[in-house]
Amino acid sequence: MQKVVDFLKDAGTYYLATVDGDQPRVRPFGTANVFEGRLYIQTGKVKPVSRQIHANPKVELCAFKDGTWLRVAGELVEDPRREAKQSMLDAYPSLAGMYSADDDNTEVFYFQNASATFASFAGEPEVVTF
Repeated sequence: MQKVVDFLKDAGTYYLATVDGDQPRVRPFGTANVFEGRLYIQTGKVKPVSRQIHANPKVELCAFKDGTWLRVAGELVEDPRREAKQSMLDAYPSLAGMYSADDDNTEVFYFQNASATFASFAGEPEVVTF
């Protein structure tokens, strides 16, 4: 899983896909953090993406860097604990102006039943599960 996190951090931006009714929705994200051995992402509860994840936690993300792309498919599970939120905010100090571990907006999710695929045109895909 560390290879997945490193790739996401090096890429800087990845794109998260959710479902809104019968319409796919994709938007850029930039948070990826390991807390207690799980891959976490962060958003705000006021955003449509939060409502979409709660309605259907199956998501997929995609990132591209140096000719290689990464796709991670799995289910997101909300972690309401302050410690999980603070870990994310400590990893991304730039979020401090918008989010707090104690506000009613900050939300973190971790992946479960995840499958990550690294692929390029140069070789065979590599699959990592976590």
